[in-house]
Amino acid sequence: MSGRIQLPSEHRREDPIYKPATSGNETAVFIFVHGLADSAAAIENVADQFQQGGKLPHMSWILPNAKYNNITMDKAWFTPNSLPYLKPSRPELAPDEDEEGMLETVAYFESLIDACIESGIPANRIVIGGFSQGHCMTLLTHIVSEKYSGKLAGVAGLLGYLVLSDGKKRLEGIRKERNFETTELQSDVPVFLARGSKDEFIPKRLWEGPDGMLERLVPLGIDDKVREVHVYEGLTHTLNGPILRDLCTWLEKVVPPV
Repeated sequence: MSGRIQLPSEHRREDPIYKPATSGNETAVFIFVHGLADSAAAIENVADQFQQGGKLPHMSWILPNAKYNNITMDKAWFTPNSLPYLKPSRPELAPDEDEEGMLETVAYFESLIDACIESGIPANRIVIGGFSQGHCMTLLTHIVSEKYSGKLAGVAGLLGYLVLSDGKKRLEGIRKERNFETTELQSDVPVFLARGSKDEFIPKRLWEGPDGMLERLVPLGIDDKVREVHVYEGLTHTLNGPILRDLCTWLEKVVPPV
């Protein structure tokens, strides 16, 4: 792969799209992750809008690709389950989640971050973020990665939800299994979260209320001190100009020129 960062290749996975910093002086990286049944090529226009607009010229973009999933019959970072609009009456009634697939994805993201660091970009100049399933997996990486939990420049979650948070305490369990000192992140890594008020795929209950993502993140150390939350009125399950403008402003704060 051309460019300064030599990214890993994997069997049965299309290589990431790498868009070098337009300034020629690469001092930050944004790993931006697509959603279910999507691809790096489908979200490349987001990076193009930023770069053609002269935004964050010191920042390179890495757009990874999920593997083909035989169950969804399309690209997926994990096998999704149904997202019931009503909360199950007991945690054991919640649909099982593809924890194995999720942790495999976290390991792949770690390999991308490894490659960035090997090229000379420190972890605190690397942002990871994504849309829909990409939101789910980048947030999970921040919480459970043995290598990079709490060490990156920032995490951006767009129109997704918090996986493994159905009351079974698997996020806390994974952190214990991986020998983290606490189940709570001891970091001040900024987190950008965005949702649409008319999102037809992500139920509102997965974000708000006592069992929603915003509350579930607090005991994990991701509270209002570190997170920036946006709700876009009338927005469905898609990206739009206001989200990208707010994301750009946030990125300019977390990885400014050096």
